[in-house]
Amino acid sequence: MSKIDEYIANRSKNDAEFAKGIQEQSKRSDIAVLVRGLRNDLGISQRDLAKRMGKPQSTIARIENGSINVSTNMLNEIARATNQKLTIKFVPNY
Repeated sequence: MSKIDEYIANRSKNDAEFAKGIQEQSKRSDIAVLVRGLRNDLGISQRDLAKRMGKPQSTIARIENGSINVSTNMLNEIARATNQKLTIKFVPNY
């Protein structure tokens, strides 16, 4: 475990607000990676995806840099714009 991982683990044990913030950022980062990966796999630019969705390119950039919380509605829009099926599942917390 790296020093930063140790710090995060220790601080999260003692600071519920910090732990919540870390979890939220982790979710945004996971979504960012998935959206960017999908877009790259399809060989389209942020601008192309945004145009398909009727959104500004800056929205896609904010999703991909993890700076906004993405709603399930937005994920569905991304799925429709890329001819994908959105699947959401629950997994155990380890």
